Amino acid sequence: MSKNNKVLNLKDKISDKEMDLSLCDLTEVPVKELALFTKATTLDLSCNKLTSLPPEFCNLTHLVRLDLSKNQLTRLPDGLGNLTSLQHLDLYNNKLSMLPVSFCHLRSLKWLDLKDNPLEVKLAQAAGDCLDEKQCKQCANKVLKHMQVLQEEADRAREKRLLREKELEKKREAKKRDREAREKEARKREKAEEKEKRRKEYNAQVAATATVTAAAQEEQKKKKEAKKNNKKNGQTPAVKKTTATKAAAKAKPKRSLLGLLFKIFLLLLLGVAASVAVCRLTELRRENVCVSLDAALDRGLDWAGRQEGVIRRLLGDVSAAVKDFLESAQTSKS
Repeated sequence: MSKNNKVLNLKDKISDKEMDLSLCDLTEVPVKELALFTKATTLDLSCNKLTSLPPEFCNLTHLVRLDLSKNQLTRLPDGLGNLTSLQHLDLYNNKLSMLPVSFCHLRSLKWLDLKDNPLEVKLAQAAGDCLDEKQCKQCANKVLKHMQVLQEEADRAREKRLLREKELEKKREAKKRDREAREKEARKREKAEEKEKRRKEYNAQVAATATVTAAAQEEQKKKKEAKKNNKKNGQTPAVKKTTATKAAAKAKPKRSLLGLLFKIFLLLLLGVAASVAVCRLTELRRENVCVSLDAALDRGLDWAGRQEGVIRRLLGDVSAAVKDFLESAQTSKS
């Protein structure tokens, strides 16, 4: 409420059932204060500076007569149709170009004045002139019908809009279901492919295991057959070989002893020959050792000359021993 409204004493403005707030230089309507005076069914707000009405104004459902003439109203609240008890409405000389669609709900309206307003063409044609009581009553009737048509058109437009929205919603839902179905099918297909892949890998692993097992069994079978064949084909030679081996094992110690003695004898001969060669080919021949060795060698040669037959027999025995030794060695290797 403006400062001018605050100084108003509404009790002084009420007379019988009429609240007269005309010529009060109002820029706002004191809705809260007016709501307290429900017995005041007539409200005169003419000749003020009102440019609009607050939405709460539509709660003054007790109003029967309302005078808003000679103000600067450019629009009326959308809930104006809630004033269902309103029978007389004066909107003369304002700046209204159109009325709210809910205006058609003012079914008790019997009198209406819309002169001197920049009304849109169709609304102005419906309102006509309001030069007398009869014309103002006709104005109320025609404007209500006109607003009823607008309301029906608005309802149809709203229904179409809602229908379009529902159709769009259905399409969105259908697309969503299709997308979900495709995604579900794709997931199902991926699971099937993964399952098939695992199955193939498992079958390949089983086949590889079976191949390895079969190869191992075949190898084992071949080994068994080879053992059987060896037993069948090589039984007599094996026995003979075993007997010969045992015999060789029994004779081996004697031959080994003779071979050892022969090796020692050869080493001694080589040692003596080497010593003699060193003594005779070097300056050591004048040494006592070499002189003694030469003397022993000469005596040995003399003795060997005298014992020629014995030496020949000894050499024959040695040759036979060497021959037996070589044969036994060859037999052992084979």
